[in-house]
Amino acid sequence: MLTEKQKDLLLFIHARMQERGVPPSFDEMKDALDLRSKSGIHRLITALVERGFIRRLPHRARAIEVIKLPDNQSAGQSVGQSAGAGASVASIAPQRGGFQPSVIEGSGPRASVAPPPPSHVIDARTVSIPVMGRIAAGTPISAIQNHTHDIAVPPDILTNGEHFALEVKGDSMIEAGIHDGDTVIIRRCNNAENGDIIVALVEGEEATLKRLRKKGSTIALEAANPEFKTRIFGPDQIDIQGRLVGLLRRY
Repeated sequence: MLTEKQKDLLLFIHARMQERGVPPSFDEMKDALDLRSKSGIHRLITALVERGFIRRLPHRARAIEVIKLPDNQSAGQSVGQSAGAGASVASIAPQRGGFQPSVIEGSGPRASVAPPPPSHVIDARTVSIPVMGRIAAGTPISAIQNHTHDIAVPPDILTNGEHFALEVKGDSMIEAGIHDGDTVIIRRCNNAENGDIIVALVEGEEATLKRLRKKGSTIALEAANPEFKTRIFGPDQIDIQGRLVGLLRRY
C-alpha cells in the first residue's frame, strides 16, 4: 500500500515518461510534490523500489523505470487522476493543514497543531488513552490520521503529560522488542535524549518510530534491526513528536 506522497510521485513519473519518454529530474519531482529538498524524493523513490513499483537502471541518466501502477490506477490516467476523480496534473501538490495530531500528519505543515484527545481514568486500575493511528517501524509512512478508538492501559505505564497510542507497522525495531502489530504508548514531547525511542516526523511529511542519536549538528534515526540502515538528517529535517514510554501486545 502506498502513501499519498508515494502514489503522487509514481504517477508523476509515469505521466512524464508517457509524455516525454524520459523520467523527470529530481528538481522537477521536488517542485511537483512541493517538497523542500531532494532528500525527500530520494526517500520516496527508495520506498517505491522496495514496494516493487519502480526500479533503478544502472549506468543510465535518470535511470528509473515504472514497473506497475497502483491497483486502482489505469495506465491511461494522468497524474493526480485517481479512479473516479478528475484532478489535473497540478493537483498532485499536497493539501496543507487541517490535521490532528501532528504526530502522524502525512502532508500538513510543520507548525504545531491541536493535541490528541485527553486520557481519562476508567477506574483505579486503568486509564483510557486515544489510539491515533499507525506508525512505521520500517520505511516511513503516512500514518492513519484519525483518532480511531481508545484503549485502557495501567496507570503506572504513564508518566506526566499527554499520552496517545500508535499501532506499529514493520519490524525495523524488532531487536528493541517492538514487533509488527504492537501498540506503543507515546508521551507527547518535542525533545528527547540520546538513545530514546521516538516518534519522528521526517521533513514534515512522514512519521517513523526509531531510536534517536544526536551526532554534532546532525540527527540519526537508528533502527533496531541490522537489515535497516541508520539514516542521517539535519536538525531542520526532523521534528520529535513524542517518546516511547510503554508497549502493549496481544497474543
